[in-house]
Amino acid sequence: MSDENLFKEADRLGLRPDGRIVLCGANAYEQKYYFNPVFGKIPESIKEELRIICVLFTQEAGGIITVEFEDDGEIFLRTECDEEDITWDNVSAGLLSGEILRRRRDVFDAIKLYYRALILHEDMSGLLAEDDL
Repeated sequence: MSDENLFKEADRLGLRPDGRIVLCGANAYEQKYYFNPVFGKIPESIKEELRIICVLFTQEAGGIITVEFEDDGEIFLRTECDEEDITWDNVSAGLLSGEILRRRRDVFDAIKLYYRALILHEDMSGLLAEDDL
């Protein structure tokens, strides 16, 4: 695949320069929410839950939050702010994102399984057999 095609594919997936794929995010400065259309087959209830999580985060902490996938399917919450935002508190944002990951673990676990099965094309039969024990 040519470099140009690689860049197009990376852009289509929402691939960041660090290799993570963006699932969704919210921006308090522009008051916008983004959901990556590549993941359009995720159930509407999960999409709505993600929208609520992201928008509530930006209402409480400000800044920008994105829900991203690591190479192995793990979920990462990236938080950042504009350079000139004097109200941003990095520590509070980190604590809030950790709380979100703990409280909504069921949602993030389901999304992680979706990613591993449909994007990474992992065989889930072994995982399902382990859960039945």
